[in-house]
Amino acid sequence: MSDETEKHIDVRGLTKRFDDVQAVAGVDFSVAEGEIFGFLGPNGAGKTTTINMLTGLARPDSGTIRIAGMDCSRKPKAAQHLFGVVPDESNLYPELSGFENLCFCGALYGMRKKERTAKAEELLETFSLKQAAHRKFKGYSRGMKRKLAIAAGIIHSPAILFLDEPTTGIDVASARQIRQLVADLNTGGTTVFLTTHYIEEAERLCARIAFIVSGKIVRTETVENLLKQTEGRYTVDFSLENMREDTAKACRESFPDLEITPREKEILRVTSGNPVSIGPLVRFFEEHDMEVKEARRIRPSLEDVFVKITGIETAAMKKEKEKGGKGGGA
Repeated sequence: MSDETEKHIDVRGLTKRFDDVQAVAGVDFSVAEGEIFGFLGPNGAGKTTTINMLTGLARPDSGTIRIAGMDCSRKPKAAQHLFGVVPDESNLYPELSGFENLCFCGALYGMRKKERTAKAEELLETFSLKQAAHRKFKGYSRGMKRKLAIAAGIIHSPAILFLDEPTTGIDVASARQIRQLVADLNTGGTTVFLTTHYIEEAERLCARIAFIVSGKIVRTETVENLLKQTEGRYTVDFSLENMREDTAKACRESFPDLEITPREKEILRVTSGNPVSIGPLVRFFEEHDMEVKEARRIRPSLEDVFVKITGIETAAMKKEKEKGGKGGGA
């Protein structure tokens, strides 16, 4: 991406502090035209603050933001006509129907009545919301609200779409549909900037990913190149009955050549640069009064790379996912 004309978004030295909290600490990144670029990190990492600065909702303390060649750090609204925004919390009106909300958003973007009415009907059909078109927004399910928020963000056919935690707290079917809709928008030429703390979401959707932790980008790379780091790695998850807190430590002492980490409840992950020999491990567990309920070989994934680069165990990320709470953080 050395060619400046290909950069839809170019950010240099971006910082933002809230009182004594350094929310964003000098981040640099570029997003190419037609790319899906992901910001991946836990809640509180600085994802939402970054997207708020990019979209003009927050002023940076320092640094530059250029969108489609326009300096948006000095003139935050210079490029607003080019992008759509889907915040982590819905900004639509609860007393309006889905159709009315879309038409109102279209009017805000300067669309003529006939154009915005036709586009609203088209989007309601695309997002499987046609039957709920004239129901009040406050009566929608979380998944329906998320889909309508995305529809509102793209009603004016923006060249760039900012998505902040698009599938947090919604059901699996709705999340799958939203991911497909995002992929389809990108196929049609839309540049997408996506924040998420769902590792599998980033892996499925994004061409490139920036790992952000405590307001700093610790690595930016293509998903393809990140996954190459897992080549030659062998992983087995052991599901154990009666696993104790000191099991991982005891196992490391007996098998010093293996990487051993506790996962979810009663799951121990064993990783090696060579094929994992299951027999000695099973005997070790049995000798320590633990029954092996399952031993499952795991395909290396972006999750393994994330843990290796950031040092953050993904248990915390998964707890956030299970809570279905607000994503993004400071």
